[in-house]
Parts: sequence; C-alpha cells; structure tokens
Amino acid sequence: MSDVERLSHERVYDGKVFDVDRDKVRMPNGREVMVDVVRHPKSVVLIPVPEPGHVILIKQYRYPVKTFLWELPAGSVDEGEPPEQAARRECHEEIGLVPETIVRLAAMYPTPGYCDEEMVFFRLSNLEEPTEAAVMDEDEDIEAKTFELREARDMVRRGEITDMKTVAGLAMI
Repeated sequence: MSDVERLSHERVYDGKVFDVDRDKVRMPNGREVMVDVVRHPKSVVLIPVPEPGHVILIKQYRYPVKTFLWELPAGSVDEGEPPEQAARRECHEEIGLVPETIVRLAAMYPTPGYCDEEMVFFRLSNLEEPTEAAVMDEDEDIEAKTFELREARDMVRRGEITDMKTVAGLAMI
C-alpha cells in the first residue's frame, strides 16, 4: 500500500482543547479527497485502583452532552511531558492522590476516522496522600468516588456509564 500524499493544507480552527485541519490528499487508490482532521494532544486515561477489586471514578458535568457522567479520570499530556508523568499529575489533580505504581496497559485511538488523539491507559496503585494540594483546571468540578469493580461494570451494563474510554478501561482490569 503506497503512502497518502498531502496536496494542500489549511488550519481552519485553532482552539483551546483542539485544532482542526482541512487537507486535500491523494489516497493510496489514487483518488483525491478533502479530509478534516481534529488535532488533539495525546491524553492519558487513569485506572486508579486503591485496593484490589476497587476502582476510583469521577463524576463531572459534560457540557457537550448536557449531563453528569461517571468516568475514569483522564487528561491531556502537556507538550514535552512523558505520559507517565501526565498520569501522575492528572491523578493528583482529579482525585487528590498520588500513585506510587504506574503501569501502562494500552494505547488506543478513540475516533481515528476524524481525530488523531491517542489515549494511553494506565493502572495506578499504591495511592497516597500528596504533600501539597493540587491545582485543578478552572472548568473542572469533580466528585471522586471509590466503587467495587464489579459494581462499576454493572453500571456499564445498566447504561449508567456511557463514556467510551471508561468502558474500555474497566475491561482492562
């Protein structure tokens, strides 16, 4: 299979969380098409395990879907930041604990049809109280709660957890 050739490029949107590019490309089959791509930084998805058989989820309001969702904590990787360091930072910011053990489980593209974001999943354990308070993002109002893993998976089956990264992450542990 030959490489795709980019014939033209235009940045059509510069945003706080993501950007959007519009490229004209020649596909491997020779056809020329316009492709819109959401450019999003790599992110980390945390599976905080305070003790075996338990997981910490967060509840937060998600404006695009106009509801509160139970989710695994997650966040973007800052430029130049290793994903493991981002996982440690996000754990501190979102659930107020610092992991001693960070294990990379997988990396996935949640929406590769239009977005280049890669999500890196980590299991975090040996969670400890931090020596200093975390600085939360201004748009975050988060409630953290520990669930039995069995109950979290039952919440998926009942349609109470509908966030895709959370469904995938709960299947990994």
